[in-house]
Amino acid sequence: MFKQYPTWLGPRVSAIRPARLPHWLLALCLVGCAAPPAELAAPAMPEGPSGLVAKPGWAVSRFAVAAANPLATAAGFQVLQAGGTAVDAAVAVQMVLALVEPQSSGIGGGAFLLHFDGQALQAWDGRETAPAAADERLFLQPDGKPMGFMQALVGGRAVGVPGAVRMLEVAHRAQGRLPWARLIQPAITLAEQGFAVSPRLHTQLADSPALLRDAQAAAYFYRADGQPHPVGHLLRNPALAEVLRRIAAGGSAALHTGTVAADIARRVQGHASNPGRLTTADLASYQARTREPICTDWQAIYRVCGMPPPSSGHLAVMQILGTLDATRPAGPALQAGLPSADWLHRYTDAARLAFADRAMYVADPDFVSPPAGRWASLLDPAYLQSRAALIGEKSLQQAQPGAPGGQRSAAAGQTEQPEHGTSHISIVDGEGRALAMTTTIEAVFGAHLMSDGGTGLAGGFLLNNELTDFSMLPSDAQGRPVANRVQPGKRPRSSMSPTLVFDRRDGRLLMSLGSPGGAAIIHFTAKTLIATLDWRLNAQQAIDLPNFVTYNGPTLLEAGRFPVSTVEALKARGHRVIETDLTSGLQAIQRTTTGWFGGADPRREGVVMGQ
Repeated sequence: MFKQYPTWLGPRVSAIRPARLPHWLLALCLVGCAAPPAELAAPAMPEGPSGLVAKPGWAVSRFAVAAANPLATAAGFQVLQAGGTAVDAAVAVQMVLALVEPQSSGIGGGAFLLHFDGQALQAWDGRETAPAAADERLFLQPDGKPMGFMQALVGGRAVGVPGAVRMLEVAHRAQGRLPWARLIQPAITLAEQGFAVSPRLHTQLADSPALLRDAQAAAYFYRADGQPHPVGHLLRNPALAEVLRRIAAGGSAALHTGTVAADIARRVQGHASNPGRLTTADLASYQARTREPICTDWQAIYRVCGMPPPSSGHLAVMQILGTLDATRPAGPALQAGLPSADWLHRYTDAARLAFADRAMYVADPDFVSPPAGRWASLLDPAYLQSRAALIGEKSLQQAQPGAPGGQRSAAAGQTEQPEHGTSHISIVDGEGRALAMTTTIEAVFGAHLMSDGGTGLAGGFLLNNELTDFSMLPSDAQGRPVANRVQPGKRPRSSMSPTLVFDRRDGRLLMSLGSPGGAAIIHFTAKTLIATLDWRLNAQQAIDLPNFVTYNGPTLLEAGRFPVSTVEALKARGHRVIETDLTSGLQAIQRTTTGWFGGADPRREGVVMGQ
């Protein structure tokens, strides 16, 4: 069996490089955000900042696991030490994340997993689905106007059928080695013995007053006076321990059928102010999908592979990279170690073009057809060259969708709306298998609705609000349908971008990476690919770079990270610039001449462990 790792985690992690990685209970405050003008308010990030801790980067020779919380990383590390596969480790990591990072992912949500077994690439889709009783008017009020985002989010209405556990079970059946039950035991032990509330969890709880409205969640996360448990408080979760024990014994069926499923459906349908339509039949019938990964050659050296729709991540990332490469630089990409104004101008306009196509075309492939009959039409070099020709000296500010394959869509583009949550896991095992897995319950703390699985015990797990990733408006003013509208059984469009990179000349795996961050995931992933593969930075240096984002609107720059000269140069080229918090949670593992090197985001609590 596994060691009781909570007793040795702190010394082992803090010993990595204490001068550069202080204990995460001493997290430094992030630089404050400059207040933008009211007409240029920045879209809220899925999760706010909770501190900035320098990460050293970790060099290892045989295997590595990178995850968003040290306890979860430690669970995966033990699995790899015990001879488990990358998928084995991912199961252990996800189950611990469900306990220690409940605001971001868990057994009540979904995930995408990209896996390489040393020879072949596989993609598993554990994305949530809309209940059978859902329809395209799910988020419309009686007057036909869409609900406010928080109005739609809190409660049962936005809860989709969770898929993470069932998907992991399918992946484990194909690529696991250690027994399923053994992989879940670390999370059970931690849930029973308790874990220390981290600074990030405490901060997110303090910023989530809606969670107090759910009696189960309020009793677990907060004190009697309504304040969140303090940093360091030992938090036990007996209800989750019992549910995990049942999943360990009975697999995903223990979540999707029986008393656990009945409790989920009861809480969703019985929510006092915002009931949903999820039923036990929806839970029982859920199926994880195996999909064909999309691999795109880049710069004649690299083959970048990612998830196909319903993820928009890979398509948007590679549209940005391909369009950017087709533009003419006026100066160096980096100045004083930071992205230059000229490079940011070209990057953000390339991103605007990609996001315009994303809004028009990308949705669940079981419900919509790709443009010109194939998703790769969005990545054709000639098409990207034509898109790059639209980038001039002045910012596009807001781009229009193109016509890949020469065909324009008769559908409507989706208007921008909030997209939240997630956590990312990257793993390379000692036998050459690797994975990138991004996992989510959507918004911070999901639907703010907690299930105890029918156990009657304290604690439990949070349910997702994934249905708010659908377009709340099913059609535009002309009646043209939105591709990503709500439909029964449909999977909402996602920005999750689990990515594996290969050397296209010899097929060697070079990198595993990904990030949380809602629609900004696309930019966080693109930044890391460009910085490591084009600018030759190591994974930690790439992650440490300041973030830059656009959703086909204003140019968002990470507050306090760019010189005034860069901001003014962008404004002179017509950019509407907002400096704001951009809280990524990147994890990356890259091949080196001596093994592997891992990086973790200083903006969150993740670490890398390996041998």
